[in-house]
Amino acid sequence: MDEAVGLPDFCRRLPKVELHAHLSGSVSETTIQKLQVKKGVGHEGLQGDTAIGKGETRHLQEPFRIFKIIQDLSDTEESIFMMTEDVISEFAADGVRYLELRSTPRHMPHTGMTPQSYVESILSAIQKCKDREDVVVRLLLAIDRRQSVETAMTTVRLAQEYMLRSPGVVVGIDLSGNPAVGDGRDFIPVLKEAQNCGLKLALHIAEISQQAVAPETSALLSLPPDRVGHGTFIHHNQDLAAVVADRKMPFEICLTSNVKAQTVASYGEHHFQHWYSRKQPCVLCTDDKGVFCTTLSEEYRLAAETFGLTRPALWDLSYSSIDHTFVGEDLKQQLRDRWNTEKEKLFLQTR
Repeated sequence: MDEAVGLPDFCRRLPKVELHAHLSGSVSETTIQKLQVKKGVGHEGLQGDTAIGKGETRHLQEPFRIFKIIQDLSDTEESIFMMTEDVISEFAADGVRYLELRSTPRHMPHTGMTPQSYVESILSAIQKCKDREDVVVRLLLAIDRRQSVETAMTTVRLAQEYMLRSPGVVVGIDLSGNPAVGDGRDFIPVLKEAQNCGLKLALHIAEISQQAVAPETSALLSLPPDRVGHGTFIHHNQDLAAVVADRKMPFEICLTSNVKAQTVASYGEHHFQHWYSRKQPCVLCTDDKGVFCTTLSEEYRLAAETFGLTRPALWDLSYSSIDHTFVGEDLKQQLRDRWNTEKEKLFLQTR
């Protein structure tokens, strides 16, 4: 049978790990419509503004404008709970069996939502989905590069608090936001504080070309982070590439996001091939499945068709992703056991 036959079905059935999913960017059109109803906002003229469709590309600044629209629609604890619940359910339906969401705590004085109640709304939705959905969910609190160092420290303090109050659910800190804004070095003391209290670090690094020569990239890599978000231009700098290779830092790879946001010219030119061929740890991710109109299954299919990956190679890529989750060894082993239980059935059903 031709290897391409049944590939989309194989990718959907494949148990998958998602490690780079921004909550607001993962909201689907269906959920956006529900948020509009709750806000009393008309449907006309908005839906096209909240996603970058198939075949479309936009400048990297465009997703950040879209995020603002979605955040304006989700400014209450109720809306945050609903969108988190929907996002988890959609990932589970796509065969994701382990999910790390990331989100920046928000303060909305006009609705009374505080950073604390924001985080608690997400955690409540995770708890509600725990028994209903077939997926393990963990949470990273995000620092936005546009924020002050003081606000970033508040986020780390929140993560420290909820790491203890919600055992095992809050696991790390993300540094993200518009890569053209600010200097990541400003946040290094905050990130070190996070490390010192046991939080893991997943940092957006070298997402745009100028960061490949910026001092902040070397400084952030020296922390070191537990995972690199995007790392799009690291391989353009021999010294940075050597640091990443020596430490075997895992890359969170977001194919469609990078192509649609025009930081990578095409799928075939994506840096995944550079690192994967050198056996650098790589984890396929969606970044913002709602904004970029993708799924994790679609990312696996694209990787297979673009880079000639066989089904066993896709399996290995998914299975090895478990190693890079921000959980303890006991849960990692439970996930490996689950993957192995499903393996034979999966390959029999999709031959």
